[in-house]
Amino acid sequence: MKRVLLKLSGEALAGEKKTGFDEATVMGIAAQVKTLSERGIEIAVVTGGGNFWRGRTSGNMDRSRADQIGMLATVMNCIYVADIFRSAGMKTRVMTPFQCGSFTHLFSKEEAVKALSEGEIVFFAGGTGHPYFSTDTATLLRAIEIEADMILLAKSVDGVYDDDPDDNPDAKKYSTVTIDEVIEKNLKVVDMTASILARENRMPMYVFGLNEENSILRAVEGTIDGTSVTV
Repeated sequence: MKRVLLKLSGEALAGEKKTGFDEATVMGIAAQVKTLSERGIEIAVVTGGGNFWRGRTSGNMDRSRADQIGMLATVMNCIYVADIFRSAGMKTRVMTPFQCGSFTHLFSKEEAVKALSEGEIVFFAGGTGHPYFSTDTATLLRAIEIEADMILLAKSVDGVYDDDPDDNPDAKKYSTVTIDEVIEKNLKVVDMTASILARENRMPMYVFGLNEENSILRAVEGTIDGTSVTV
């Protein structure tokens, strides 16, 4: 495995606080990513924005405006996480699909791939730059563009289940599931638009629990008990 895209939920960045940032959590992520980078694995990162904004659930706001705020939440997350990574000794770059002054670099596939090949950790912030598309869709889009070998989905649950394990203690966990099954059974690994992108572009994913010890390292090594989404 040469190049991966790591998707971190906004809630994961907040730790037990559920909002804002938890520095210890992010430093733990940074240590694992640094180890992978030192092994020669090229790493891109997408974050969600749920630790700051859940405006889509409100019926009192224009959807486009709500989604724009969500995009900016992911920019804040990426700038913060990138700086923690920098303090841990990594070179980072934050890219957005729209201009953010001098805060970020404007996304370019060529520049992203070049930075990755030179050992930088590249953050893709701002989603797709358009409303009505989630960070799931942005994750698949960027992974396809940079020709990643796999997407690592670090979540609060430790894999893919046939039902919500919080509501159903008898929910069955999949060790492997095909993207066709994900779509047919609406297993919500990622949203439907992202699932179809994964199927059409044959992009495999691995779903695992971020809060497990050395979870990102073990996901790359294949030694964590998560769920492989095959194509």
